[in-house]
Amino acid sequence: MTMQSPPIDIVIHGRRSRAGRRRLVIALLLALIAALFALTLVPGQSYTPPGEAMRVLLGEDVPGATFTVGQLRLPRAVLSLLAGLSFGLGGVAFQIMLRNPLASPDIIGINVGASAAAVFAIVVLQWNGPAISVFAVVAGVGVALAIYALSFRNGVAGTRLILVGIGAAAMLESFIAYTLSRAPAWNLQEAMRWLSGSVNGAQLDQAIPLLLALAIFGGLLVSRARDLDTLKLGDDTAAALGTNVPLTRIIVMVAAVGVIAVATAVTGPISFVAFLSGSIAARIVGGNGSLLIPSALIGAVLVLSGDYAGQFLLPSRYPVGVVTGALGAPYLIYLIIRVNRSGGSL
Repeated sequence: MTMQSPPIDIVIHGRRSRAGRRRLVIALLLALIAALFALTLVPGQSYTPPGEAMRVLLGEDVPGATFTVGQLRLPRAVLSLLAGLSFGLGGVAFQIMLRNPLASPDIIGINVGASAAAVFAIVVLQWNGPAISVFAVVAGVGVALAIYALSFRNGVAGTRLILVGIGAAAMLESFIAYTLSRAPAWNLQEAMRWLSGSVNGAQLDQAIPLLLALAIFGGLLVSRARDLDTLKLGDDTAAALGTNVPLTRIIVMVAAVGVIAVATAVTGPISFVAFLSGSIAARIVGGNGSLLIPSALIGAVLVLSGDYAGQFLLPSRYPVGVVTGALGAPYLIYLIIRVNRSGGSL
């Protein structure tokens, strides 16, 4: 019995339906981000009317609101937005490239590498300010390259890279624990604040490196969206479709590490945002089109909502990394069980 191909109009209708769903999801995510951003500016320990907050954003001097909104809440909201976009974008790029939902910078040691460098700079080198961030970025890139080199054998297999990354993360976490155990009290508090992943004390000038990283590395990732999506089909199929697989892997890895390392250097390692964003995007968008933009938007939603919850919805105040870590840990356990049973990809 011969199988008949579906009529062309059914195929076209299906594609249009999936594209429409994708556009609707992106529009809803943008609306949710706008609402969360506004929510960060208006309420708090002291309520600021929306009209006054808008006047501050337009550059007017409003007694009381200029300081509260312009100096305290706006930098926090901007940093949460940009960091969420960065973690979501970089995380899903790794997961797609390695065809494994566990292949997140949170899991394979890149974030831990940047954290270890920052702790070493604070506790041992007695550095402060931008020097710590620069050192963390360099270390994050260095750890990523080391993991890539150690896992390379006639190419890079996703499972091998993940296992090497988990081992590297364990060693780096031991180094962090040892360094903290020998830290003076005045350095220990600063190191722990940095490690928790936080936008406390945010300043608008900290947004500049994040904007540059998103423009350069994020733009590079988006420009490779088609080649990145062909990697989902396997290296041989991707090569047959015209993708230069080794070059694409190198470009995607450098760009993803760049955007993740800069975000980590600015806010600290906000746990599990890079890990969760791609998986959530895959489930609400479906299999149509690139996951890069939806994942970036979901990352922004997670950080904005997590920071607000940590500040105002819980009994005590917690850094955003504590809130996202509490959400991400159970999902990690679930995902490990699911991948172990069926094998998994986004």
